[in-house]
Amino acid sequence: MKHARPLRTPGPAQPGIQVNPIKRLSPIAAGLLVAAGLGFTPPSTQAAEPSAWVPGRLLVQPRPGLPEAELDKILKPHGGKRVGKIEGIGVHIVELPAKASEKAIAALLSKNKHFKFAELDAVVAPAGTANDPYFPNAWHLSKIGAPTAWDASQGDGVIVAILDTGVNGNHEDLVGRMVPGWNFYDNNADTSDVHGHGTAVAGAAVANTNNGKGVAAIAGNAYIMPVRIADANAQATGSAIAQGLVWAADRGAKVANISYHGIPGNLTVQNAAQYMKNKGGLVVVAAGNTSAEIVSPADDSMIFVSATDGNDVKTSWSSWGNYVDVAAPGVNIYTTDRGGGYRTASGTSLASPVVAGVVGLMWAANPRLGPSDIERVLFGTARDLGKAGFDSYYGHGRVDAAAAVQAALTAEARDVTAPTVSVTSPNNGSTVKGLVAVDVAASDNVGVTRVDLVVNGKPYASDLSAPFGFSWDSTQVADGNATLVAYAYDAAGNSASHSVSVKVANTPDTIAPTASITSPANGATVSGTVTVRASASDNVGVTGMTLFINGKQVATSTSGSLSYSWNTRKLAAGSYTLKVEARDAAGNVGSHSISVRR
Repeated sequence: MKHARPLRTPGPAQPGIQVNPIKRLSPIAAGLLVAAGLGFTPPSTQAAEPSAWVPGRLLVQPRPGLPEAELDKILKPHGGKRVGKIEGIGVHIVELPAKASEKAIAALLSKNKHFKFAELDAVVAPAGTANDPYFPNAWHLSKIGAPTAWDASQGDGVIVAILDTGVNGNHEDLVGRMVPGWNFYDNNADTSDVHGHGTAVAGAAVANTNNGKGVAAIAGNAYIMPVRIADANAQATGSAIAQGLVWAADRGAKVANISYHGIPGNLTVQNAAQYMKNKGGLVVVAAGNTSAEIVSPADDSMIFVSATDGNDVKTSWSSWGNYVDVAAPGVNIYTTDRGGGYRTASGTSLASPVVAGVVGLMWAANPRLGPSDIERVLFGTARDLGKAGFDSYYGHGRVDAAAAVQAALTAEARDVTAPTVSVTSPNNGSTVKGLVAVDVAASDNVGVTRVDLVVNGKPYASDLSAPFGFSWDSTQVADGNATLVAYAYDAAGNSASHSVSVKVANTPDTIAPTASITSPANGATVSGTVTVRASASDNVGVTGMTLFINGKQVATSTSGSLSYSWNTRKLAAGSYTLKVEARDAAGNVGSHSISVRR
């Protein structure tokens, strides 16, 4: 996806993120400064809001089931026009008029109950790899116990998607490991590396092992699926990353690696990562090289990796925060070079593919495990560093390939607990019309992967990510009673359901309720205390009833039945008129009158 206009930034770029080709360092040069501790004085905390985005573009995810015609109606007042869609996750790419405020319109659309989110199409940069003038030994392999892990697994058959600047598939240490990929920048099959970042990342994860050449990678017998998402400056967009993840998941990738800044908090990428997880894969992401804490909501869709040095200490330039899941070596990693040679590189860009390679080893060792099982074993076997237990520097700890593969060999899928699910809106028995926002609460001991909405026994739509909800076009069913059933599933296939019944009333209601006084009888003579009973019915529903005696209101009801105790002892002899009125939600009124004598 090409960007004809300059990228937009709200102010100075954040450290490690290059967004303007003029008066800005290249990603490689900036990575050198970050790795060396020079040139940047980062703030203590960074927000998840992107520092750069594609001008005139939004990414919006309507609730599943919203008709495209209704989506266009919502976008029209803002001048928005749909120009593309990320299949699989239902995210639409929306172009805005020139000079429109992307942030202001995104904020307005986010408040619409029929949208799950609307966000800027963030521009992200590589997580700061840096060339080194010498080739040290591959210290990180022994640090994480890779040679021991190789006795049981070398990643055979597992496909690792590298979402990056492309990969030099002709490199002597990568040739033979390539499977077909796709270029989402130029929309073609040319996945050659236009920058160098992608080849370095691929070599750290899946370079050939035991071939007598160059470097050894973590999962040397796995396959590389090159997915180009970036331009020649290595800048990528959230929409391209999401498209790449969906594409890779649909074509058998078991692991995907994203060595880029700015991913925490990106809802479009989260949805795509969850899509891959639902397909049975996992997405591994660099934590970033900002030297700062990144504040981001909890996210179970991806594995975020911080970087450590040879002393098992978080590097000074690695980002940190509660979003970090594990740590891995990221300093002076010996890897493949775009030009066909070898080099060392540093950054969370390298720590991430180290973990992606370990995940590949684990899955090759035990293909029966699901994504949540792999995460459980990976986190449970990590070497605890820093504060005891989980912390924001190392997450669950520094990855231990030997322990992870050994544990994976004997691990079994444990999830036999079904999710819990409830339709929270509309309420059971309520009357609805037009577009109806259907809200669903679903939870699971491991994680809910999908919620389906079934209307009157027919599948309507599926939602792949929380918060779960739908836009139901009730005009597609006949007026009358309708049953809505929400089915929630987890990755192990366990499921649960919950249903509500509603009354659909889309046709204008011009029919008045039918009312009747059932006791006493018309013309009867009454005395003492008389029980007056009345009932009513309506084609949609009775909302209230009122009883009058000689024109005076004496009783009301909010349903289709009414009962009143009438004391006639002190009344004068003569004729009395009893009248009952019944109302419906449209304001139609029906009545019935009788006369009795005292």
